[in-house]
Amino acid sequence: MLLIYNGRVITRDEACPWLERGAVAIDGERIREVGYELALRSKYPDAEVLDARGGVIMPGLINTHEHIYSAMARGLSVKGYAPRGFVDILEGMWWNIDRHLTLEQTRLSALTTLIECVKNGVTTIFDHHASFFHVPDSLFAIEEAAKQAGIRRCLCYEVSDRDGPEKAREAVLENEHFLRYARAERSDMVAGMMGMHASFTISDRTFDFAAAHKGEDVGYHIHVAEGAWDLEHCQQTYGVRLVERLRQRGALGPKTLAAHCIYIDEAEMELLKDTDTMVVHNPESNMGNACGCPPTMELVRRGILTGLGTDGYTHDMLESWKAANLLHKHHLRDPNAAWSEVPMMLFENNPRIAGRYFSTPLGKLRPGYGADVIVTDYIPTTPMDAGNCNGHILFGMNGRSVIHTVCAGKVLMRDRNLTFCDEAEVNARVRESAAGLWKSINS
Repeated sequence: MLLIYNGRVITRDEACPWLERGAVAIDGERIREVGYELALRSKYPDAEVLDARGGVIMPGLINTHEHIYSAMARGLSVKGYAPRGFVDILEGMWWNIDRHLTLEQTRLSALTTLIECVKNGVTTIFDHHASFFHVPDSLFAIEEAAKQAGIRRCLCYEVSDRDGPEKAREAVLENEHFLRYARAERSDMVAGMMGMHASFTISDRTFDFAAAHKGEDVGYHIHVAEGAWDLEHCQQTYGVRLVERLRQRGALGPKTLAAHCIYIDEAEMELLKDTDTMVVHNPESNMGNACGCPPTMELVRRGILTGLGTDGYTHDMLESWKAANLLHKHHLRDPNAAWSEVPMMLFENNPRIAGRYFSTPLGKLRPGYGADVIVTDYIPTTPMDAGNCNGHILFGMNGRSVIHTVCAGKVLMRDRNLTFCDEAEVNARVRESAAGLWKSINS
């Protein structure tokens, strides 16, 4: 039994959304009880305790679009890299990196990314991986790191024809092998999808090959209309817009996650809605790549299940919320935009997306829910309650406010100290490996 106490509790449970001096009792991998501190400390006197020290106790965060393979890009300078558009960014930076990643570098990229996730209060990720230098077993290298870190994960490999048909075939089979592994796992800590890059790098033949090896119980994790070139290529090559092409290939549906969706029109929104396809918004990446602002507020208004991700740009979901809040206010010239939509995406929709791949209910501090809990060091200087707690999080916290992280009942970080690895040792290994990667890219 683990008891997290001495904090202000944001439960996200409509029946009891806020407790001023609350506690959360955890039994195994599930939440046993949520209540007032004095009552639960008296009820569970022998429980292991985790002191919130007056901070905020709330559910662990979920990232619905992550890129572990980008971990070693921080600080990298590629010779001759001077992008003039999104395709130049892909070819000069990201595809350049993944064409050099060894299996061990993939594993270390996963470990350092997951360390940052835990330190930022992220307890579940949906990762979209690419390492075309070494495709086979790359998802299992990530899985090895994820098991060590102890967070929930839904993994996939990015299928693409950009490096030829044999690499595309390897990518599909890597997804198939990992899906078989994930189905056999009974921990409910791991799931898989059929990962696809984007329409403009995937032929009809490769789509069909992926469909034949996907299985009926999973969907696709695919970039959709991230750049204008994706749309232009689809119209010129296939005579239809992007979402229509995905419909024709049988790629839409409630298990499919469409990342970005910047250059889509109303008819495509209706297709996403009618097929119950999920969408994930990645604000910082879209701005950083100068791709544009997606119609995210309209997607949410239409009832399309839209979540929030980082696209590997950061591992801090609270930072991603702040960026989305500003982006849509600025883009729409509406100071009321994004106030309710983005926290709904983060705190309600991301758990709903996770619920399509994990049987353990997530996103609330409620008895029976998964014991994914974080504690921040935030002490409010103005009145704080259930009605204004989102404002306090938005303007008063970031990922580095997190001091304790618990996933599936296991303490992964206590007082900012990781429990599953020696962080300094890992960082030293990652720095050495990154230097090798950079040398190989620029040689």
